[in-house]
Amino acid sequence: MTEHSPTDYLSYADQVWRGESSLLAHLSGAYSNAGLVTVRERVGFLPAFANVAVFDTGDGLVLVDSGDIRTAQPLHRAVRAFSEQHVSTVVYTHGHVDHVFGVAPFDAQATAEGRARPEVIAHEAVTARFDRYVSTAGYNAWINRKQFGVPSLDWPSTYRYPDTTYRDRMTVGRGDLTFELVHAKGETDDSTYVWVPELKTLCTGDLFIWNTPNAGNPQKVQRYPEDWARALRAMQELGAEVLLPGHGVPIVGKERVHQALDDTARLLESLCEQTRTLMNTGHRLDAVLHGVQVPQELLEKPYLHPAYDEPEFVVRNLWRLWGGWYDQNPAHLKPAPDAAVATEFARAAGGATVLADRAAKLLAEGELRLASHLAETAALAAPADVDVARIRARVYAERAAAETSTMARGVFNWASAESAAVAEGTDLETELTRSPEGRRRAAGMISVGVTEDDSCGCGGAPGEDG
Repeated sequence: MTEHSPTDYLSYADQVWRGESSLLAHLSGAYSNAGLVTVRERVGFLPAFANVAVFDTGDGLVLVDSGDIRTAQPLHRAVRAFSEQHVSTVVYTHGHVDHVFGVAPFDAQATAEGRARPEVIAHEAVTARFDRYVSTAGYNAWINRKQFGVPSLDWPSTYRYPDTTYRDRMTVGRGDLTFELVHAKGETDDSTYVWVPELKTLCTGDLFIWNTPNAGNPQKVQRYPEDWARALRAMQELGAEVLLPGHGVPIVGKERVHQALDDTARLLESLCEQTRTLMNTGHRLDAVLHGVQVPQELLEKPYLHPAYDEPEFVVRNLWRLWGGWYDQNPAHLKPAPDAAVATEFARAAGGATVLADRAAKLLAEGELRLASHLAETAALAAPADVDVARIRARVYAERAAAETSTMARGVFNWASAESAAVAEGTDLETELTRSPEGRRRAAGMISVGVTEDDSCGCGGAPGEDG
């Protein structure tokens, strides 16, 4: 692994802002093993896949988020090196598992020293989220295996629940610092952003992640793009000089913070406005999806690349939020089973092989979306046909290679591996781990928002959302 030092971290963050460096070194944890980075006086920052902010209040430390299970011990060591004060408070910005699994070492230290554990504060919906995670652990395991290409991933079923919850706003005084907690809907319904007025510092959680906002994840629960935009506008009004995001590098400077929040809000507002206009004129979901024009000048910003989620998925989520699950295609209201429909199409075409061969031709012509439809239909009609499976595997492998977002690549890579296993007589895990990249993913070395090759050999970092 390339050696990195926290002393040049803020210089590196500036390069990322300018588009001169990628997020790879940050997201891979290249800076997280050397202790906390001092972003400004009294503010420490653990730069990892999921970031942690540490505030020295003069009377104990406050953590905003606590990272994932893999950074729990490094975080504990880094915080102890940062200050001799104990951690009095931990604020969860939301309940995703990559933000809430670093509290245990601090709890254990407090117990060993005979004092109260840190008080964990969060929005009241975090409790309901944890309850849902416990009851749907199997489902969350499967969808995250597909999203990240980790066939052995297990979803946790034990959580550190908050000690104190709030509903709309909460002011927390610790030492001579004030922490204003504000609820907002965005990627989740339990989001909190934290404003520290004395330090002009804003902790956004996943309301800002150095990517196109994760407002459309196709395998996860409802997102709230319009509420998210409103939260970004409210944060703009604070006049923050430092923005500490849930993922990605800090933004330092009032003008930069304002620009980043403004651009992100404008992207979401455009998607919301266009989607609503098309829905109001009676279009089907299909027409809405292909009618919304994404502001490309915004996607070119270093902090808005569609490397995890993407605008097309956001539009789908808006349809679900405002219009329900019915896409206005009458055949889809009470459909026949997919396999039965596929069998009829194959029969009409002259066999599943005919459909698969046509899919291969479309693939060669660059018509990846159409090729996927035909390959999928052929495979549903003839699931054990080796030739059909080979074509389906190739179609989805090429689709995955052409995609920018982690979500799309994950789904397509998984589909390709399913058919490759049929064609080669192997199993899913064997096919998922044939390439070095696949082996890194399967080992849990995954990263969100990295679009270029891992040229520094840093690998990735774990992170799931639900």
